Amino acid sequence: MRLLLLAAFAALSLSAQSPAAPSAAPSQAGGPAAQATSQPAPQADYFDEKKLPASDVIDVPWFPSRSWLNRVWKPEIPRYELKAPARLQDHVVNGKLELTLKNYMDLVLANNTDIEITRLNVQTPRNAITRASGIFDPTFLTRFSATRANNPASDILAGASTVSSLNQPWTMQYQQLLSTGTTVTGNFNGARNSTNSQFQTFNPSYQTGMNLNFSQPLLRGRGRDIVKLPISVARSRLRASYFTTADAILDLVQGAETAYWNVIEARESLRVQEKAFELADISLKRAQREFELGATSELDIFQPKAQYANAEIFVTQARYRLAQAEDILRRQMGVDLDPNVRNLPISLTEAITIPEENQTFDRESLVEVALRVRPDLRAVRQNLDIDELNIRSSRNALLPNVALGGGYTTSGRGGTFYPRQLVGGGTVVPVPGGIGDAFDQMFGFGFPTYNFSLTFQFPVRDRRAAADLADAAVQRKRDTLQLRTTMQTARLEVLQAINNVENSRASLKLAVIARDLAQKRQDAEQKKYDLGTSTIFFVLAAQTDLTQAESNLVTQTVNYRRNLIVLRHRTGELLTDRGIVVQ
Repeated sequence: MRLLLLAAFAALSLSAQSPAAPSAAPSQAGGPAAQATSQPAPQADYFDEKKLPASDVIDVPWFPSRSWLNRVWKPEIPRYELKAPARLQDHVVNGKLELTLKNYMDLVLANNTDIEITRLNVQTPRNAITRASGIFDPTFLTRFSATRANNPASDILAGASTVSSLNQPWTMQYQQLLSTGTTVTGNFNGARNSTNSQFQTFNPSYQTGMNLNFSQPLLRGRGRDIVKLPISVARSRLRASYFTTADAILDLVQGAETAYWNVIEARESLRVQEKAFELADISLKRAQREFELGATSELDIFQPKAQYANAEIFVTQARYRLAQAEDILRRQMGVDLDPNVRNLPISLTEAITIPEENQTFDRESLVEVALRVRPDLRAVRQNLDIDELNIRSSRNALLPNVALGGGYTTSGRGGTFYPRQLVGGGTVVPVPGGIGDAFDQMFGFGFPTYNFSLTFQFPVRDRRAAADLADAAVQRKRDTLQLRTTMQTARLEVLQAINNVENSRASLKLAVIARDLAQKRQDAEQKKYDLGTSTIFFVLAAQTDLTQAESNLVTQTVNYRRNLIVLRHRTGELLTDRGIVVQ
């Protein structure tokens, strides 16, 4: 029987070497720290689960390995050094920072501080998996003490007038929770006692003992799935955190790309205003020449002057708007952090062209894609998985606590033996001995003690556990409703984004027609003015209308690009379309 107990304890101890990194079900797998990188071609999804590591548990060394000693006695304090923006000099051409949209997004992903901060959001949930796995970490305890006592003798049987004794107990204990819910404990203890009492049989005496115990829950806390629930919850929360991080990166990418088109819009608006300023300058100079030649009166010169002043104001305002948009663009890609390139002019090579495609959108198909791909929806669905795990934990807490326990104890005794003096007298001859005798007896299993126990704890009225289960059910209902409202919001956002794209596309076509008509009118008024059949008033009015039409065309063209970006963001496909993989 004792051999079976020892074999079982050894087997349990060996099986405990690997539970610190338990494997999770496929639905519980967590994601690593989010790292945004640009790939040459779009991926099927922005999240590739095949690239996940086998374990999300931090590698913690075992005692007493060298790495454990270094970590305890020579810990490395983590330090983070801010790095300079990368790859900026690669895009400096002829004293300008020349950027295509792809090159710009590569710099944003490499240097944007907000994206770097967002990536760190998954580190704490990942560390929580290691923390939850700590329930399987074994503990080892050792203790030694020494007590010297001198007491006056109170009777003749004390063995000395002043009894002096030295007690030196020590103990070692190993305890660990196994993945099956079994708790195993091994104790190894001993003591050395010495005294000056002449009646002591063993002096010094050695006592040793070994105790092996286990406790196995039969209802509450029974089974690998129940024991590993904290780890499963931590993994599920990591996955939810990953989707939340992906959603935040999606927003940042949309904002960065929108900033690129804002600069293009500001640049083209400046070009339109400069063209209008040139026309106003030409008209003013002609009006002044006609006045000098006496062809017109002094009253006719004020309108060209006012037109010229207003055009100059609009050019100045457009120039400052362009500078503000470029400053925002510099921050997006970290150019403001590098003094060597922060003041360089920015040249965006993406052309502002009028799209020719007349694409029709399948609304229900895009809504279906959004419901499947959007990371915010996937995060809410992951919360439902967390709720199910919490309900299982709460239901387990309602079960009675029934546990089977057992143990085996053996002991030994040793030391120098002093046999009692016979009544007839004689010399006491001590028998040499020591701690080896105690170990021989202990491992000889000559003094075994067996014990078995069955513990049954029944909660007559457990209102706390009942309330916890009710809270878990309410949370699941709340998250279920949250999923539905998020799906409704996603559907509405996709439909509105489609409407905005179609609206901006129709407005763009009308803006082209309006610009062409304004150009023809301006040419006609100029010819009529040259022939003397019209006045400068109509020419200036036509120039103003042409400037407004060209400005509206620029705005509608960039709005169409921005609305396309918003549509891809609402469907959750923006990262995939841009070839960005978060891993």
